[in-house]
Amino acid sequence: MLQSINDWFLGLGAEYGVNPYIFGGIYVGAIPFFLATVAWMVRRKRRGEPIAMQISLAGFLAMSAYIYLIVAGRNLAWWVYALIAALILYTIWSLVKKVREPAGSPGAE
Repeated sequence: MLQSINDWFLGLGAEYGVNPYIFGGIYVGAIPFFLATVAWMVRRKRRGEPIAMQISLAGFLAMSAYIYLIVAGRNLAWWVYALIAALILYTIWSLVKKVREPAGSPGAE
C-alpha cells in the first residue's frame, strides 16, 4: 500500500516535472532559516536599524519551494499558478503586517 502511494506521489512529480521530495525538502528546510531571519529582523527593528534586506530574505525563504515549482514545473494547471500568486500575496501581506507591529508587541516575536 505504501509503495503504491509513493509511486502515485512520484508519478505526479514526473507528470509536472517536479520532484516532490525536492519540493518538500525545500519547503521544510527553509523553515529554520525563515524563523532565524524573522528573529534577526525583530532584533534589528528594536535597535532602529534598517530591515529591508531581512524582509526580502524572509520573503524569498517563505516562497522558495513555490519558486522551485514555477521554475521546474511544466504542464501545471492555471489554478496552481493562481494558488502560488495567492500565497505570494499573503506572504507579502503577512511580512508587511509583522514589520508594522511595534517592536515590543507580543506578535512581533
